[in-house]
This record gives sequence, structure tokens and C-alpha cells, in this order.
Amino acid sequence: MRGIDRDELPEVAEVTLTAMIAPDLPEEVGERLHHFPEHHGYGRILAATDEHGAIVGSTRSHAFDMALPGGVRRVAGVTGVGVWPTHRRQGVLSALMRRQLADLKADGEHYAALWASESGIYGRYGFGLAVTETEAAIDVHHAALRADAPRDGGLRVLLERPGAARAAVEEVFARVARTQLGRFARDRAWWDRLLKDDPAERGGKGPLRVSVVQGPDGPVGYALHRAERRWSVHGSRSVLHVQEAVALTPAAHTALYEHLFSFDLITRVEFSWLAQDDPLEHLLVDHQKLETTPVDSLWIRLVDMPAALSERTYAAPFEAVLGITDRYAPWNAGTWHVEGGPDGARVETTDAAPDVSLDVSHLGAAHLGQRPLLGPLRAGLVTEHTPGAVARLDTALFRPDPAICGLIF
Repeated sequence: MRGIDRDELPEVAEVTLTAMIAPDLPEEVGERLHHFPEHHGYGRILAATDEHGAIVGSTRSHAFDMALPGGVRRVAGVTGVGVWPTHRRQGVLSALMRRQLADLKADGEHYAALWASESGIYGRYGFGLAVTETEAAIDVHHAALRADAPRDGGLRVLLERPGAARAAVEEVFARVARTQLGRFARDRAWWDRLLKDDPAERGGKGPLRVSVVQGPDGPVGYALHRAERRWSVHGSRSVLHVQEAVALTPAAHTALYEHLFSFDLITRVEFSWLAQDDPLEHLLVDHQKLETTPVDSLWIRLVDMPAALSERTYAAPFEAVLGITDRYAPWNAGTWHVEGGPDGARVETTDAAPDVSLDVSHLGAAHLGQRPLLGPLRAGLVTEHTPGAVARLDTALFRPDPAICGLIF
């Protein structure tokens, strides 16, 4: 396991793209190949080499500032994980994960997050599925909003190209990202990637457009979307694909959704990512016509478990002794006394008997307050030694606002 230099980046990309069944070769990716390392540093890339020095596996991470319970924290966004097909099932990925976690811990990072290509992989490395988001779709003739939906005559919607709308989009998202769990702050490089509109990247859809909700004091919402033109003998069956929809106020949500449902020739609107508590379902006259599909998104890994629990805030005071197992980050393993509340927690090693025994992956899954530990307890994956301890811990970990990341990294 070692780091790489710039000249080895194409070889790393060859491994990753092949493992992910990507349609591109490294030379076809072009400038995008160097975009991430130039911005985040080659030190966040690890390679596994075989006895001949050939690169046969890789992983890397972004440095994110992500909204978590307790505030915005630095999170390692793990990505680019792959093993060359001839070296699968030989411990390459396990060695990469173990080294990456040790490096993150040495650098003072307390959390890691990823989107899993396969749900069966990352639990063994201490990641837990923490966030479920929603894909949604509705036929526009069923998309009327309630008469009592909040409306503001001072708002207007502008339809613009990405370049013209970029400043407004960045302003709105920056405000949301500071408080909405799971969002990470996007710098210029991320917005370059998100708003790029090369014809080759449109996937058969139209150009990227941006709808901006403008208020008297500035932008208060936006949506990124593309139209896909479809025709039948009965006329247009065109679809508006909404990549992202963000609003700061209830009235801005109403204005944005009514606008998205009003395009001529569009018969259906599909949303890639919505939070589980998105207002759309409540604004619709007939919410049953909204087709929804839950989608797994962020997996959370507590790299430094005591530090992560210490700086988290809790919904209610609690005290418990946790017996933690952690195969890939042994510094987390052991028995810990945790006493927490709305201002944080104190976490210390202890010789006391545990109230609850669990793997660190279950704490990662519960960390954003969306997935209670009661489920793993009923499945026999968490052991409760003191009756009621898991319920008290779930109450303390609870957050009423479901997290959303909304962008695969």
C-alpha cells in the first residue's frame, strides 16, 4: 500500500474505471482525470501494488466540510475504490481500507462517508448505511398543488443557462449546506463539475437549464434540470429530469414546484434526489400520485469513534457503557463510558460492563439520527445487556430532520 505521483494517475484510473465497469478509458476521460488530484492532492490517493510493482487496487478520498449533528465537520468522502479483476478476493481491498482508515486517523479526521456501489461490501469495513433518500416522479396532470400552499407574489422564477445562474445557485446552496444534514460545501471545482454541460454528457437529454426563484432580497431557491423529448402517436410524452431542487422558504418551494410542473410539452417530471421530509408530498393535492422509491445514499464510518461521539449533539441526556468491536480501526475497539446531552458528550474508556455491545458500523448507521439501533437489535446484530439501553440511546441519537447528500461523489 502506498501513495502515488502524477505520472501514475492513468494507471490508477485504469484500475478504477475497469472495476466500476465504466464506459471510458483513462485517455478518453481527458482533463477530468487530473481534476480531482490537482484540487485535493495526490496524498489522498492510495494504490495497492503486486509483486511486480503493477497497480492492482486503489482508493482515494475527498476532503469535505459536511453538516453533521453538532455542526459542520471535516469528512473524508471515500471514492475511486477498485481492484483489478485478476486480484479480487485476495485481500487487496481489505488492506486498502485498513491503510486508508489509519491514514485518516493520523491526519485527525474523525469521519468517512461513501456511496456504495454494492451494499454488501462496506459494512465489514465499519461503514453503516446512514441515509436513505427518495427518487420521485409524477405525471403533470396529477401535479396540482394545494390551494392553501404558501405563495408569495413577490417571488418570480427565472429560467437561465448554468453560467448566468451560477452565482445565485451557489449562494442558495451555501446557505442550505451549513445546516441540512448530509450536505457538503461545494467549492468552485464541484460547481464546475455539476454545471458542466458538454453535449457528450447529456445522455440523450437536452441542455442543462436552471430555474431560479428570485425574491426581493435575492435568490431563495433553484432547480437544475434537463428535458428529454419523447413523442408517440398521441403527442408529446416528454420528461423533465430534475437533478437538484433546493429552496430556502416554504413559499420558494411552492413557486419552484409549480414552475417545474408548468412546462409546455412536458408530461412527466422526475426527481433524482429528494430528502425524505421534502415538502413536495405535503404540497400536492393528491399525494398518492407521487411515485416514490427509497434510495440508499450515504454510508458513514466513525474513523475516530470517541472523538465523533464527543462532538455530536444529542436530543436528550443519556449515559451508557458501550462495548465496541472494530476490526479495521482497532483504536476504537473496547469498552467506553459515554455521557451526553444537547451540548455534546464525554467519552472515556472504562472497565465497567457494557450496557450495549455493537460493531462500530451500527454506530455509523445511527450517527445521523435517521436509522435507529432498534432494528439491528431485533435482528440480533446488537446485544443489549441492560434493558432499555438501546431505546434510550436511540432517543438521544434521534434527529427530526432526515439527511440528504444529493450528489454522488
